Amino acid sequence: MNDARLGYVRKLTVFAVTAFVTGTALAHVFPKTQEPGAGATVASPPQVRITFDGPLEPTFSSLSVTDAKGNTVSAGKAKVDSEHPAVMSVALPALPAGHYTVHWVAVADDGHRTHGEYAFDVKR
Repeated sequence: MNDARLGYVRKLTVFAVTAFVTGTALAHVFPKTQEPGAGATVASPPQVRITFDGPLEPTFSSLSVTDAKGNTVSAGKAKVDSEHPAVMSVALPALPAGHYTVHWVAVADDGHRTHGEYAFDVKR
């Protein structure tokens, strides 16, 4: 292979690897902050609010809270903040003391989906 062609192949390879790594890194969104936080013990919170590291697709993203028996306790459907599209929240009624699990599904505005859960406790 001549030097010009070898240089072209190298540039193409660097471009392809950079595009793959950049595309992979930006394709999914993950929580940055959670209120209440994972493992926290708090008074009954009025809502659960998660800030993600990128904008969400509101139609396909969701957030719910269940009690220790697996019953849904969140009040209504989760909402993505229209002014801050990386923030999703769901309202909660007054919760009795106990253990609660937050379940989230985050669909990035490019369509990639991530999901997870974490727990917090409401103190007596």
